[in-house]
Amino acid sequence: MATEIGPSLRIGELSRRVGVSPELLRAWERRYGLLEPARTDGGLRLYSAEDVRRVRAMQAHLQSGLSAAEAARLARSREDAATEPADQPALQDTGELRAALDGLDAHGAHLVLDRVLGRYTLQTVLGSVILPYLRDLGDRWERGEASVVQEHFASNLLRGRLLALARGWERGAGPAALLACAPGEQHDLPLIMFGLALRAQGWRVIFLGADTPLASIAEAAAELRPALVAVSAVNAETFARERAGLAALARDFRLGLAGAGANPALTSSIGAEVLAGDPITAAAAL
Repeated sequence: MATEIGPSLRIGELSRRVGVSPELLRAWERRYGLLEPARTDGGLRLYSAEDVRRVRAMQAHLQSGLSAAEAARLARSREDAATEPADQPALQDTGELRAALDGLDAHGAHLVLDRVLGRYTLQTVLGSVILPYLRDLGDRWERGEASVVQEHFASNLLRGRLLALARGWERGAGPAALLACAPGEQHDLPLIMFGLALRAQGWRVIFLGADTPLASIAEAAAELRPALVAVSAVNAETFARERAGLAALARDFRLGLAGAGANPALTSSIGAEVLAGDPITAAAAL
């Protein structure tokens, strides 16, 4: 659930949270009236959770190809938001996303994503729309009710959309997290969502992606000195096979193992920690 904030953010903190430069934020405020800061007695501008929502909605609409003026107009509008809880997308949203993705309808899927990203925080969209859809898709895959085509289409569309939202997530002044999938691991969507949830909390994210050799992760960690190294895998055998390299990594850095393959016993034995729960829960726990 999103954490509400009053008008207490200076523009530098707002910039860090949303990954947009202060100069561009001021331009959006001046040209389009996107932001409505409160002012202290000394004239200092302070921004609120509503301003954060508007900037994120603006980013989502720009990514979908809208002009800046139209993106700002939609971001300022809450439209039907008063008829639903502010932190709970309707079941209709998830249902429409499923129908579009299952039907290989890219345009329809992007329209649903545009709508929910414009009305809710990114963390809410991840936790209440995208994660439920992916769980449902996985269940149907196991039962033989979803095709290879549907699984690949949905995964690639969502990956592209989320990575577009992740643009600039390495910038800022917060702690850095280095994220990578273990060698041989191709499922990077949960790790991308974890990174986006971390970014929403002020972390900087360096993402190495799928199937990353441990030597490459260690090399990047040695250069960047992150506050957290997170490695993800679906199968416990993957982590067991890489035990020695993971133990070496854990000696020098805070190492978190994520995904269904993160076995608590192995993780503890090498001096790492389990990043438990879904990506949003795991990020919140940090």
